[in-house]
Amino acid sequence: MASPCDWPEPVVRVQSVSESGSSTIPDRYIKPPSDRPSPNLSPPDINIPLIDLAGLTDGDLAVREATMKEISAACREWGFFQVVNHGLRAELVDRAREIWREFFHESMEVKQRYANSPKTYEGYGSRLGLQKGAILDWSDYYFLHYLPSSLKDHNKWPHQPSSLREVVEEYSKEIVRLGNVLLKVFSKNLGLRHDYLQNAFGGEDIGACLRVNFYPKCPQPDLTLGLSSHSDPGGITFLLPDENVCGLQVCRGQQWITVRPVPHGIIVNIGDQIQVISNAIYKSVEHRVVVNPNKERVSLAYFYNPKSDLLIQPAPELITPETPSLYPSMTFDEYRLFIRTRGPQGKSQVESLKSQK
Repeated sequence: MASPCDWPEPVVRVQSVSESGSSTIPDRYIKPPSDRPSPNLSPPDINIPLIDLAGLTDGDLAVREATMKEISAACREWGFFQVVNHGLRAELVDRAREIWREFFHESMEVKQRYANSPKTYEGYGSRLGLQKGAILDWSDYYFLHYLPSSLKDHNKWPHQPSSLREVVEEYSKEIVRLGNVLLKVFSKNLGLRHDYLQNAFGGEDIGACLRVNFYPKCPQPDLTLGLSSHSDPGGITFLLPDENVCGLQVCRGQQWITVRPVPHGIIVNIGDQIQVISNAIYKSVEHRVVVNPNKERVSLAYFYNPKSDLLIQPAPELITPETPSLYPSMTFDEYRLFIRTRGPQGKSQVESLKSQK
């Protein structure tokens, strides 16, 4: 299947729509009633699990085992958890978020130099998916590659603010380190060799890319979404949220749970590829983003992915007569292109692979 080259309609920057001062949003952003956020839907006393990763290196074996069990339960029951003491400096976490906020407040002339196309999505963008006439999300974004090194091109990273490239480089290195740590933990918890998932992802030759999300103020937040319901197509997602503005919602059962960030915490969620490799022991869960009438929101979603041309399939060690393989083999590139052309579909798209078995 050929890579798409052009957007189906002219691209409109949501930030410009927001800053126009209109009290209503254009029809192209109004979701069907069944997809709109409902007020007071999330129970205020429920949040995704919070895990202190310092327990993984604690000298006490019982503490290490307890932390491993917490991670295992979160992967199986939630597909999401929030980590603290993850090894990233608080100053780096804050700077990474705020320097991207500065970028989105640069002039449109500066931002347009990095306007993207659907071929790779790299650069400054404002829509996902190629369906003509689609209802769009209330967000702009910036997408860039970090790994493999052959895809990393600093010329495609913004040169303003002046220290952005340096900050992104350091932040990226730390996120990849954290991904390596968690892949070992996931492998052990699944009863696999400690390096199983890392090898399945390509060893050191993995993929890593960043999407920075900018959600402008919205005059009618009850009619739209910042990001429609979806599951993440990759391996693991590391989300650096806006600590001052809630927006991420996770589907649990029939409820949407609003995630409440903790200071300097990073939100981790299982992607479709790990659901496939674990044969659905670990869950890639639907999530979405709601918007705010009074505050903008910035978040950084880092995707830690398998090498693009490796076949991804359920681990043979996890296949038994009682638990047969649920998914066909497919490269991550094939799956990603499938997702990219469709855009968010309002459900966990990895489930559609089962029909191809």
